[in-house]
Amino acid sequence: MTTFPPPDFTQPAFANFPDARFAPAPADGVLPDGFFSTTNLPTFVRVNGRWIAPKEPRMDAGLVLDSAGTIWTREGRRLKKGDLVAVGENEDGSDGIFVQTHMGAHVDASDAFAFMSSEVSREKPIDYAQMARVLVDEKERGGYPIWITGPALVHSRARSDMSWFIANGYVGALLAGNAVAVHDIEASIYGTTLGMSSTGEITQGGHGLHMRAINRVRAAGSIANAVAQGIITDGIMYSCVKHDVPFVLTGSIRDDGPLPGVITDMLVAQDAMRQHTMKATMAIMIATALHAIATGNMLPAFVQNADGTMRELPTICVDSSEFVVSKLKDRGTHQAFGVVTNAQDFMHILRLYVERELESRAATSRANTETAAAR
Repeated sequence: MTTFPPPDFTQPAFANFPDARFAPAPADGVLPDGFFSTTNLPTFVRVNGRWIAPKEPRMDAGLVLDSAGTIWTREGRRLKKGDLVAVGENEDGSDGIFVQTHMGAHVDASDAFAFMSSEVSREKPIDYAQMARVLVDEKERGGYPIWITGPALVHSRARSDMSWFIANGYVGALLAGNAVAVHDIEASIYGTTLGMSSTGEITQGGHGLHMRAINRVRAAGSIANAVAQGIITDGIMYSCVKHDVPFVLTGSIRDDGPLPGVITDMLVAQDAMRQHTMKATMAIMIATALHAIATGNMLPAFVQNADGTMRELPTICVDSSEFVVSKLKDRGTHQAFGVVTNAQDFMHILRLYVERELESRAATSRANTETAAAR
């Protein structure tokens, strides 16, 4: 991925910009009038002559200055009365707040995966090889890829591929709804999803199997307990438990059950998801409109490198509908790269290309070792 530096604040253009202004929050959970509303782009705030990058960046929040001089990105609901919040509307530095809107070259003939380079279309080729390289790179650098999935991933028989990615270290955290876990567990216990067999046939009494799966996990007390007791023996949730991969399951108004561990308070769910989006170095969103948009709203568009440079946060959104991918971008996650295809094909082909990439790197490593030994 293309890296880019932060602005050079020694340039004359920044010399006459003022320090940012701050106003106290008038009450708990209330932003002051004129507060600066954050974006997901790199942002810098001038305090006592120094330009400071806020911690935990995201869009649709405020900027809070603490007593140590650190600036935090905070949702309005988390404010306490008296918190000092940055005020101003301009993003060009004239209010002491500068938003870096240009994040390096986006059009490069050598990089077909350049973000924001084209509109979403099912007619555009899908560069699985480049996506595989990015994912393998993230694992090798110790990154934190988060996966956001919908139940279509389970219904489309992509459970085994998702389990493979989890088992092989390509998933930092899984963010999903109750239904993903329910139907994954139903498939483990009964071999069906929503009563359908692996061949798509309706089974006798199958309409109630997801309810029976929920009941067995509730009786066990937790998903982890159900794995330990041998009730859940394979699949996505099994792999998360066995490989200590954290997951956040959130509820909705239409949920059955829900499973134990599903967070039904939406503010608590947001906070739980935010703990992972703050650490994310890559995001893969598959077959889920609302969960994808919710996660996109919590993600910065960039990742901070150890040397102070930045790179775009690779964000892949997969759906069979162009509408979902376009809506995600329209809601502000402009760095998202859209893949218009079904979940099963995407997961199977991406796994194939990751395995090819690993084989290629292993062969290169062996060749280099042999060359060095021959000298």
